[in-house]
Amino acid sequence: MLRIAVQSKGRLYEDTMKLLSEADVEVSKSARTLLVQANGFPMEVLFLRDDDIPQTVASGVADIGIVGENEYLERGEKADVIKRLDFSKCRLSLAIPKAEKYEGVKWFEHKKIATSYPNILRSFLKKNSIKADVHVITGSVEVSPGIGLADAIFDIVSSGSTLVSNNLKEVEVVVRSEALLIGTPHLSKEKKGILEQLLFRIEAVKEAKGKKYVLMNAPKEKVKDIVSVLPGIKSPTIMPLADNNWCSIHTVLDENRFWEIIGQLKEKGAQGILVLPIEKMVL
Repeated sequence: MLRIAVQSKGRLYEDTMKLLSEADVEVSKSARTLLVQANGFPMEVLFLRDDDIPQTVASGVADIGIVGENEYLERGEKADVIKRLDFSKCRLSLAIPKAEKYEGVKWFEHKKIATSYPNILRSFLKKNSIKADVHVITGSVEVSPGIGLADAIFDIVSSGSTLVSNNLKEVEVVVRSEALLIGTPHLSKEKKGILEQLLFRIEAVKEAKGKKYVLMNAPKEKVKDIVSVLPGIKSPTIMPLADNNWCSIHTVLDENRFWEIIGQLKEKGAQGILVLPIEKMVL
């Protein structure tokens, strides 16, 4: 049985539960549940605060965990990064009052900076040879300059709307963060096998993102022209139809170029184009 630590609430929790569900790892959770066994997969899920996950995994209490890169870097625990998951993206940035003129990082010299991420901030300041007063708070960091508690802040930024509402502007992006799958350094052979199965499922889900399965009918004399505009993962599948002069072409298209390519297919003679969603794709 593999034990995974995940955030108990918030956006990362929602994104993690969606990923596990898409990988057919079903998890039910009530408000008071700490540890739950998954359905359909040999894994149990441990729900924790995000800042507790790195230490829990590093100590071996959990075998693996999904955590924001910001918390992983801040805690500095000895856990291995197994996979970058490409969701729950944000950034850790320095922000100052809108009215301030900013001409570079030396602005922060001898300033007081409020943050919940002192280790990452101190590392950045040291790298840039800046002496500043780091004021650690756990509440609403963004209000600090407005009430005179700090000159600037170092905090998570997603859309930037919170900064705007507090009359702040983002001036330096220090870390770009996303969800990470981390693991304890010494997994048993059995647990490594279960982890490989999980990674296989996650990769299949990831490969299917933004892709559509497309089927179309085409006159045989138009097949070469139609295939020339298909950027599918491999050579498309071509199947005969009851009418010997026609065939069926199957392929996979990226969603970001979908309408552009569909238009070209129609111009080349494709008809009866059917588009289907892809849940998982194994390469």
